[in-house]
Amino acid sequence: MDKTPPKTVGAYMTRVPEPMRSALQKLRETIRAAAPDAVEEISYQMPGIRQNGHGVVTYAAFKKHMSFFPMSHAVVAAHAEALAPFLASAGTVQFTVEKPLPAALVKKIVKARVAENAAKAPARKKAPVKKAVTKKVPRKKA
Repeated sequence: MDKTPPKTVGAYMTRVPEPMRSALQKLRETIRAAAPDAVEEISYQMPGIRQNGHGVVTYAAFKKHMSFFPMSHAVVAAHAEALAPFLASAGTVQFTVEKPLPAALVKKIVKARVAENAAKAPARKKAPVKKAVTKKVPRKKA
């Protein structure tokens, strides 16, 4: 088995065995539908999406389960009741082929993350750097 980290989401998916691959592909499609302007990426050797330069969500397959990472404690807390059966830790949502995440819940979380990132965007922008103004100082004649 190839141990080099995948460079694309497609390469990652080809390494995931069935039936997890199909379940992860459905999750991928749901995420992409909820954030059509986002770009897929590999981050920390896991597939995910990034929009306007900021991570939105990631997901991954493991030996006995799959995980979905909303990348926001606030979004997880806002959806705590719906996520309760799937939460493994504060930021990790675990699911299986037999017990998949509801697509409607995934869409709500992705849209909430996109909105959260958009709200933070103005605060993240760096102030423009002002160029130093230099004046030519005439030399005194000796």
